Amino acid sequence: MPVVEVPIEKWTGKVKEVRLGGNGRRSEVVGGEATLPFLHFEGSFPNRPLIAIDVRDCEPRDWSPHLVAAWGDVLADPGAWARKAVEFGADIIALSLRSAHPEEGNTGADEARRTVDKVLSAVDLPLVITGPGVAEKDNEVLVAASEVAKGQRVALGNCEEKNHRTIAAACIADGHVAIAKTPIEINLAKQLNILLCDVGLSPDSILLDPTTGALGYGIEYTYSVMERLRLAGLGGDAMTAMPMICTAGEESWRQKESKVSEGVPEAWGDPLERALIWEGVTASMLIAAGANIVVLRHPRTVERVKAVIDKLMRV
Repeated sequence: MPVVEVPIEKWTGKVKEVRLGGNGRRSEVVGGEATLPFLHFEGSFPNRPLIAIDVRDCEPRDWSPHLVAAWGDVLADPGAWARKAVEFGADIIALSLRSAHPEEGNTGADEARRTVDKVLSAVDLPLVITGPGVAEKDNEVLVAASEVAKGQRVALGNCEEKNHRTIAAACIADGHVAIAKTPIEINLAKQLNILLCDVGLSPDSILLDPTTGALGYGIEYTYSVMERLRLAGLGGDAMTAMPMICTAGEESWRQKESKVSEGVPEAWGDPLERALIWEGVTASMLIAAGANIVVLRHPRTVERVKAVIDKLMRV
């Protein structure tokens, strides 16, 4: 029987390692791989992908009944919600300050400080803190959050081209990590990382959010861009070699396949199982593409995706 030699690619670069947490809080490290995802025979893949669970500062009004049933009364209290997320296996708490959106509650810095302090006191996991997605409000609440969490090395987003100076300054001053979010395009992602480094943020204090598509809603394009980012980073381009975070849960649960239970073909199957599959397959594909952190919503998906990661990390 002839011996088949597996071709080995020799990469000149590696993904930056980024640490979250510490200073009395549980610490996690993402990134550090010197090969494409899970090619253990080719190079080191030292840190497993992590699961963040989505927690909001206000009770969500647009969530699927399946998600509401899974979480119950804790949805009204971000501290209790975060503690429940720990029970369900979260590695990271992804706190969304959604109430600051002008069309939600239009809350401000004071409310953000109270919420972040409550969650920091409730759990010892690392935090990812995101604003409502409106640049002016993101600046207001994320700067406040940064001050409350000073020294706890949380990740702050969204950090986009239009507000990158403000978020970078907060991260530098308080010792945090910026989540650099761009549309699904490799050159825009690289350019934002260059801008952040130009204002003094260290490359090991940047997470890259390439923007995520869900299964059936553009994930193929997302996958290709993430793969190109990884190839560029491993090929020696330091400005594309940051760990990636993907919001798989948010994208999956806002699609009709995860919400509709009536007026659809019988072949679509059980509505809950269909929704879980939609989130789980989306997350698994993103992990295969190089995601170092995936943000999920349903506890049962967390269990399933962790099992997938366990298998992929076996050498």
